[in-house]
Amino acid sequence: MHDHFMKIAWGNAGLANPGAVIYRCEQLELDPTRFELRDEGERVHVEPQVLSLLLLLVQNPDRMVSKDELVEKIWDGRFISDSAIAARMKAARKAIGDDGKAQRLIRTIHGKGFRFIGQVSIEATGLPGAAVQSAPQPADLSPMPVPDLRQGRPSIAVLPFRLVGESGPHDIIADALPEELIGDLARLRWLFVIARGSSFRFRGPDADGLTAGRALGVRYCLTGSVERSGQEVVVNVTLVDAGDGGVVWSERFRGGLGELAQMRAEIATSTLNNIAVEIPANEVRLARGRPTTELDSWSAFHLGLDHMYRFNKADNAQAAQLFSHALERDPYFARAMGGLSFTHFQDAFLQYGGDARAEIEMARELARRAVECDRLDPFAHFNLGRSSWLDGRLEDSIDWFDRATAISPSFAQGVYNRGIVGVLAGKGEKGDRDLATAIELSPLDPMSYAMHSSRALAQVQLGNPERAADLGAKAALMPGAHKHIDLVAAICAHLAGKKEEAASWLARMRGRDPEMSAEKFFRSFPYAPGPAREPIERALRELGL
Repeated sequence: MHDHFMKIAWGNAGLANPGAVIYRCEQLELDPTRFELRDEGERVHVEPQVLSLLLLLVQNPDRMVSKDELVEKIWDGRFISDSAIAARMKAARKAIGDDGKAQRLIRTIHGKGFRFIGQVSIEATGLPGAAVQSAPQPADLSPMPVPDLRQGRPSIAVLPFRLVGESGPHDIIADALPEELIGDLARLRWLFVIARGSSFRFRGPDADGLTAGRALGVRYCLTGSVERSGQEVVVNVTLVDAGDGGVVWSERFRGGLGELAQMRAEIATSTLNNIAVEIPANEVRLARGRPTTELDSWSAFHLGLDHMYRFNKADNAQAAQLFSHALERDPYFARAMGGLSFTHFQDAFLQYGGDARAEIEMARELARRAVECDRLDPFAHFNLGRSSWLDGRLEDSIDWFDRATAISPSFAQGVYNRGIVGVLAGKGEKGDRDLATAIELSPLDPMSYAMHSSRALAQVQLGNPERAADLGAKAALMPGAHKHIDLVAAICAHLAGKKEEAASWLARMRGRDPEMSAEKFFRSFPYAPGPAREPIERALRELGL
């Protein structure tokens, strides 16, 4: 990832090896070789994207850098909102002791772009007779530094798939499927996706994920093969960690020649959803081996997610600390704001103590700020929806989940939350469809237990108590299930006439929270008044709550 950012900034100045120079302005030094900013010799922590932006501006002091050029060179031409650009520019100014009001070093040309107006000198390094220059030095052809792929936002390149065996109509999958995946993966706002023009240069039987990944400076590489055997087509897809060459995930798909269109859709959906789970899990594995002080914002964020999904008070507090650490590194990191919002929601939802109303308000404020920083991040809209959920503003909550899933239709948690809130609003049939879709989209989701438990409540509403009891028990036995899941299992078993099973789940729930009551349950699950709420109220009353 660093390599990608470094190539963007270096290429703009026409330097084959920018490691031969250091850019100085006042007490500041920008060192492309080490890819770092120093203030009076002390390293300043700057996110890679922000540092690339500074390099781009400093290397072009004689002209304005337009917003279009920023998007092309820093964001690889992807659609970026003005607010996201403004957030990164604010972070860049803060790193060098400037701000938008003073504009002492970086000037805004309203509606057009930005220009670095500080006095820049360029010092050659590592060359005989090095001296301060006012113009770039001749190119040095020594190799570029190897990037630390553990740092920064996770990144991926999707290579064209390799054709094996007989040719035929299946050949189109080798290019068409990876191209579709590039577009689909670009919807994952937390993942940087290399454009087709770069990744498709690695084609042929000798192209491998490790070599291509390192050459492109990405953390992950997706490779595949397409093989025809008679009337059957076999597609293998593999996700490789470009840091150590390890296989993170792999799957094989089979189908007949006449099923190519259906296969393409199945492979694309399965690959997208597995990547959305497997890359964060691998990021957690990488982050666990490093001291917290060495974690960059993205590593801290992913490690925070791992603690957040354990749904207990201690891990929730640890997650909040990690998200706060990420925000210290990058104050405009929308996803970390969303994660911190999630922890405040969890404090109120599971009633860990303290002022629940204050927790809800903090969850809402952090989610609102996340949306402002990145209006195309579904996770930000998702967290605003959850804040409305706890307020009992169910239709407003559904609207936010609709926005999240409009941005990313495969965002399983957005679909799941829309489903459970739909059930609370009395829309059992539609809610159950959403919940079933969420499970299909993300069968290995860390909140799979909640999806199944919510389906149990939907089946109660749809008049299927036996099915509800089965789903409730299945959910309660899944890893991560918390006290509310136990109570839902007890409610569903009781309504199905399974008194002993209901008593068992109730006892387990009381072991986790002896003070649970119907009032506390409805505080977390604010059912709308009406037929949907009545059987739940009756079951809680008969269970002694």
